Amino acid sequence: MKDVNGVALGVFLFFFVAVTVMGFLAARWRAAENANNLDEWGLGGRSFGTWITWFLLGGDLYTAYTFVAVPAAIYAAGASGFFAVPYTILVYPLIFTFLPRLWSVSHKHGYVTTSDFVRGRFGSKGLSLAVAVTGILATMPYIALQLVGIQAVLDVMGVGGGENTNWFIKDLPLLIAFGVLAAYTYSSGLRAPALIAFVKDTLIYIVIVVAIIYIPIKLGGFDDIFAKAGAALSQENPTTGQPRGALASGEKQQWAYATLALGSALALFMYPHSITATLSSRSREVIRRNTTILPLYSLMLGLLALLGFMAIAAGVKVDNGQLAIPQLFEDMFPDWFTGVAFAAIGIGALVPAAIMSIAAANLFTRNIYKDFIKPDATPEQETKVSKLVSLMVKVGALVFVLGMDKTVAINFQLLGGIWILQTFPALVGGLFTRWFHRWALLAGWAVGMVYGTLAAYGVPSPVNPDQKHFGGSSKEIPGIGEIGYIGLTAFVLNVVVTVVLTLVLRAVKAPDGVDETSPSDYTADAGDPGVEAELPPATAGAPGAH
Repeated sequence: MKDVNGVALGVFLFFFVAVTVMGFLAARWRAAENANNLDEWGLGGRSFGTWITWFLLGGDLYTAYTFVAVPAAIYAAGASGFFAVPYTILVYPLIFTFLPRLWSVSHKHGYVTTSDFVRGRFGSKGLSLAVAVTGILATMPYIALQLVGIQAVLDVMGVGGGENTNWFIKDLPLLIAFGVLAAYTYSSGLRAPALIAFVKDTLIYIVIVVAIIYIPIKLGGFDDIFAKAGAALSQENPTTGQPRGALASGEKQQWAYATLALGSALALFMYPHSITATLSSRSREVIRRNTTILPLYSLMLGLLALLGFMAIAAGVKVDNGQLAIPQLFEDMFPDWFTGVAFAAIGIGALVPAAIMSIAAANLFTRNIYKDFIKPDATPEQETKVSKLVSLMVKVGALVFVLGMDKTVAINFQLLGGIWILQTFPALVGGLFTRWFHRWALLAGWAVGMVYGTLAAYGVPSPVNPDQKHFGGSSKEIPGIGEIGYIGLTAFVLNVVVTVVLTLVLRAVKAPDGVDETSPSDYTADAGDPGVEAELPPATAGAPGAH
């Protein structure tokens, strides 16, 4: 059993208790008189302004897994792990073009989920169900990885015992963290992570700024860091017989790097939690402003990624790469600041896990429960079901973490990225045109899902010879011969099938669904004719606007 770092644990617990209190108090923050509807519980009353939305989206997208896994990927393989930096730069011009349109039409028609929009746009419950199921499946391992991030911090602090400790004692701290997360999410809905995100993002910025200055000073400067990292990465990997990695991606990795960055950029805002945070804002201008200031997080991510090289230069040795950065912090920082860094990671897990569970619950409630089980469900019943499902989703993620090897959770998250990208044609395509036929979209989605899943199944792990399946997300691109991101290849197949079948179905005049939207819905803003403006919380239900 590793000795417990008492000082770091004390600081960690201080921040954990503080955000727990904030999570429960959030139920009263900007609350409307009637909280028994999904607009209030699941979208925070659709009332968040620019800065709240910025912190919420930042807390949602830049997760504990990001904090741990991006530098861990660089620690393990070098420059290839930097793909996360360009993809988070590519994503913001992309979402500037379609998120305001999604906000407007969703505000006009009261859509809570992407599946609500797809059903309304194409008049197809089947297509809506496909998008909802994909969203839930892709989100579950993502939630699990947030819990993996918390567990990594607890392991490094020495909390919970070693591998031979009784399983209940070993996992008790994680169970407590899970219980607290579940309780305040159930109580406060989206307001809890929105409020806690202020603390989480502030801590992360402080830790990154200190780390990027303090650690290089202790290690002799960036020249020494890159020299030591380059030497270590050039050593042979005994499993593959190839160099462990490189400071810069080689020619053979360029296609894989570029397609992974592009595919990840296309997929990021297809995730339900990204859309949930977006729809919680009070106007389409809030969305536009956020696409211009969110790249500040990409700057932070670029600096964060350098910690992977620092961990190599510092001589950090861990069997599980996910522990590299927590171990670096413990080795380099004074104990009290180690506690601050661990709190940033821990809280960085609670915020996105809460949003993700709410987003998955909203999908189930609106697009499975209401569409297929109880069409006459009242807003109060919808809210109750969504609260219960949010608990079930978190329980499922916890079982996933406790019952499976951590690499399995990571592999399923990679698979989730492949899956969620297949909803892009229906969602983004539908925001600009209704030319695509609903049956063609469903067929394209099915082809992309099947190809992506089977291709990922056939990828062995590059570092574990015993793992024959789901060992990565890159494979040879058919017809090109280069190694590329499976998700993007599946997406291209999806689009090709959708376009070809649409031409056929239009030619034979196959019946089209009813479009309940109109062109003006996609540019509507709060206060426009027919669009209800958000109301101040104290006067919810009365005329007026923010």
